[in-house]
Amino acid sequence: MTKKHQKPTFLETPARPTKPRLTGVTHVLDKGMTLTQLDATMASTAEYIDVWKFGWGTAYLDPEVRDKIRRLRHHNIQACPGGTLLEISWLQRRADGFFDWVEDVGFTAVEVSNGATAMPIDEKRSLIRLAADRGLDVLAEVGSKSPDANVIPEQWIDEIGGDIDAGARRVVAEGRESGTVGLYEPDGRVRTDLVAALEAAVDGTRIIYEAPLRTQQAWLLRTIGPSVNLGNITMAEVLSVESLRQGLRADTIGLGTASDLEETSLTGTAR
Repeated sequence: MTKKHQKPTFLETPARPTKPRLTGVTHVLDKGMTLTQLDATMASTAEYIDVWKFGWGTAYLDPEVRDKIRRLRHHNIQACPGGTLLEISWLQRRADGFFDWVEDVGFTAVEVSNGATAMPIDEKRSLIRLAADRGLDVLAEVGSKSPDANVIPEQWIDEIGGDIDAGARRVVAEGRESGTVGLYEPDGRVRTDLVAALEAAVDGTRIIYEAPLRTQQAWLLRTIGPSVNLGNITMAEVLSVESLRQGLRADTIGLGTASDLEETSLTGTAR
């Protein structure tokens, strides 16, 4: 019988809270993985994944969605449909049907967004309240999916505050799968003024920063610290992101260790 792998302990790495975690959350994007692929993924990375988003409308089409949600629950991973699916349901005046279906297949969380449609903010808040009243955890996405949208930190902060007041448990800062909108410039560079404003005004443990690119992940980890919540991570990158989080890649060597904490205490960059 193969001996179960245990992580070595001879290196100094940042302390990682056990699941369910409030900080250091890794939120992954499922683009249409099969049940067999999910089981293979769980075998090597389950302990590092906290939130599993069925991207866009894939959950609506996935014949294995119920089984996948059950498997994820077994590994203490929260399953969530993509916000685009709820936006489409809202456009077709089928939001109640959406929530009935969500509960029927076993989701315990939903993403509520308005970045792909012209949904007014009061309609978004109504959906947040409706989901929260049903006992669902709400991840409220903030930011437009359009590369032409103006990015004004004060507006993001106001929207986040209103979404939390309406019942959102966490907020997802938009970056898309491409990492070229919202939090990021068209070339992928982090909008540092936006991140600084969010960290100063909002409880950072409630923000999940979509960060699909390694450079973005490394910047957020170095700037905010190993406990930053990262989202839109692809399945193939879960171990890579965890190695960044634990200071085991060149981009983040020493992250969260005694020497790193001593240095960042002078700069105020570690959470």
